[in-house]
Amino acid sequence: MAFSIELFPVSYCARYDKASGAWEAQWLERDQIPYAELAAMSAEKRRAVYESRNQLGLPAVSYTSQYGLGCFEGMKAFPRRDGALSVFRPDRNAARFASSMRGLKVPVYPEALFVEAVREFLRRNAALGYVPAYRAEWERDHFAAAEAIYLRPFMNSEGAIGVGIPAAPCVVITATVVSSYFKGGNTKAVTTKRIRATPFGTGSIKCASNYVISALAKREAEDAGYMEVVYLDAEHRRYVQEGSSCNIFFRLRNGTLVTPALGDTILPGITRASVIELAKAEGVKVEERPVSIEEALTDGAECFVTGTAAGVTPIESVTHNGVEAVYNSRKPGELSERLQETLKGIQYGTKPDAYGWNAFV
Repeated sequence: MAFSIELFPVSYCARYDKASGAWEAQWLERDQIPYAELAAMSAEKRRAVYESRNQLGLPAVSYTSQYGLGCFEGMKAFPRRDGALSVFRPDRNAARFASSMRGLKVPVYPEALFVEAVREFLRRNAALGYVPAYRAEWERDHFAAAEAIYLRPFMNSEGAIGVGIPAAPCVVITATVVSSYFKGGNTKAVTTKRIRATPFGTGSIKCASNYVISALAKREAEDAGYMEVVYLDAEHRRYVQEGSSCNIFFRLRNGTLVTPALGDTILPGITRASVIELAKAEGVKVEERPVSIEEALTDGAECFVTGTAAGVTPIESVTHNGVEAVYNSRKPGELSERLQETLKGIQYGTKPDAYGWNAFV
C-alpha cells in the first residue's frame, strides 16, 4: 500500500556549494493555490496541479537516478487537539539523515538546518491551508485512520554519469497528507528468500537503492495473499531482520518483548526507538538481540511492526517454509494496542509528552 502523491505547493531545496562548503537554500513555490481552492477543483484539474508540483528541476541523469545513490527520511507532522501542529522527533530524523549521508560519503547536511528547514516548510504551506484539521472522531479508534502530514526530505546528486560519489548534492523537502499505510483486515506476513541487506553493506543507511528489494519482496508477498514480508539474515538465513519498510517485534510467552539488535543490516527506526522507551516505561522487559525465526514462530505470543508509515501495526501470523504461526488468535495483541494508543496520543496531543518528543511549528 503506497501513499498518494498530493504534494504541497511549496518545496525546499538546499544545494551544496563545493567552492564555499556551504549549503545554499531556496524555496520552490510551484503555485499559490490555497488548499480550499484546490479541493473545489475537479479531480482532473487537481491531478494536473499535483503533477506540476512534482517537477522540481532535478537532474535526469545523476548518481541518484542511475544508481540509487541517494538517501531519504520519512517523518510526520500531526494536527493536535489544541489546534497546534507538531513534528515528531525531527532531531532524530536529522541525525539519521546526517548518518546516512556520511555513510554514502557525501557532504553532510547540518542537523540544525534540517530541523529548521522542516519547520519553515510547514509554516509556509500551512499559510496556504495545507494542514489537515484535527477531528475528534479520530479518537474513537485511537487515531488508526487519522490524517497526518508525511514529510519526505531526500538527497539527490548533481548531474553525472558513471559510477561515482556526489560532490555537490542537494537536499529537497516535500510533503503530502496521508492516513493509515496498511489497509484492510489482512495482517498476515510471510518470510522471503530475498535478502534485504548484507554485512558491511548499506542496510543501516536509509539509502534509496535498499528499497528496490523491499518493493519486489512486498509485491511477491501481496501476490501470494499476505500483507507484509519478513526478511531473514543473509549469513545464516535463520535470524529475523525486519519487514519491507518497518522494524519488527515479538512479545514472547513469558512477556518479554524482543526485537532484532541494531547493526549494519538493521535500520535504526525512530518509531522502533520510541516503542522501546514506551514499553520499558510500562515495566515491560525489552531485549534487543538476535531473534531466530524458530523462536519467533514457536515462542511468540504477539507480533507487530513499527515505522513512521506503519505506526504500530499488529501482525496476525507469520508463515515460514509453508508453516503458519498465528499470534493472539489473529487479533491485535494487548501490548501492541496499548503502545499504539500511547504513541498516537502523544503525537496528536491527547496524552502528555513526558519525553519532549514533539517539536511545535
